[in-house]
Amino acid sequence: MLGLVLPLMAFSQTDVALDPEFGGRVAVSMDKKITKGLHVSLEEEVRFDNNFSSLDRLQTTLGISYKVHPYIKLGLGYALINGYGTNSESFKNPRHRLMADVTGTLHLGNWNLSLKERFQVTRRTGDFNVYQNPQNALTLKSRLKAQYKGFGKVQPYAYFEVRNYFNAPVIEAAYDGSVYVTLDDYSEEGEPGWFLTGFNGGYVNRLRGSFGVDIRLDKRNTLNFYFLGDYLMDKVVDANAEGTKLKSYTKETGFRGWFGAGYEFAF
Repeated sequence: MLGLVLPLMAFSQTDVALDPEFGGRVAVSMDKKITKGLHVSLEEEVRFDNNFSSLDRLQTTLGISYKVHPYIKLGLGYALINGYGTNSESFKNPRHRLMADVTGTLHLGNWNLSLKERFQVTRRTGDFNVYQNPQNALTLKSRLKAQYKGFGKVQPYAYFEVRNYFNAPVIEAAYDGSVYVTLDDYSEEGEPGWFLTGFNGGYVNRLRGSFGVDIRLDKRNTLNFYFLGDYLMDKVVDANAEGTKLKSYTKETGFRGWFGAGYEFAF
């Protein structure tokens, strides 16, 4: 614990506050019951960012879940993430995400309380700066959710989620009063004055809260409307591709909000 807390305390001096930003998410999904407790799902989601002014990504997710106990459900999933680059106005190299989760649920009268733990691996493809990001990002998301079913077909809910990043870059560099920079300004090519010591920097990089409502039109059709808020705490390395110059090492903090809508067909 001290190994995680002490670096965070020192690093807190380099916070860069981001301007609040809002976006939107629209999703369509299908849920197929294979047998009792076993379901397969498919979802297509479109995201917009920069205050709804640009396309952020297209994401396709295939999942399978199985209820091993009336209160416990296991799940596996794969997501294809096609991010859109606003600078190049084209799609980026896709990312591949594998997910495994376990959800425990308590039914208390009209309330459903659930705790969901999801471990995921996101793999980058194409060319990227190895001094800034690992190829396979490892994260764990922990979500506590409450949903009220006393209104019949209209079922409001809220949840809070914490995301842990397990393999962030760890560097050694000098602090100039505002950001971390190259230790030695006179380092020659191939002899950087800063050092990437590995990808074992674990920290909480996102706090998320959401409230919304499920509207069950009938047994097969459900609409979903929600607002989701992220508080970001990302450590960002800005270095050249050769690893000979560190431009900055900062912690970006800020708020990002999403307005979302979804439709699910179950059969």
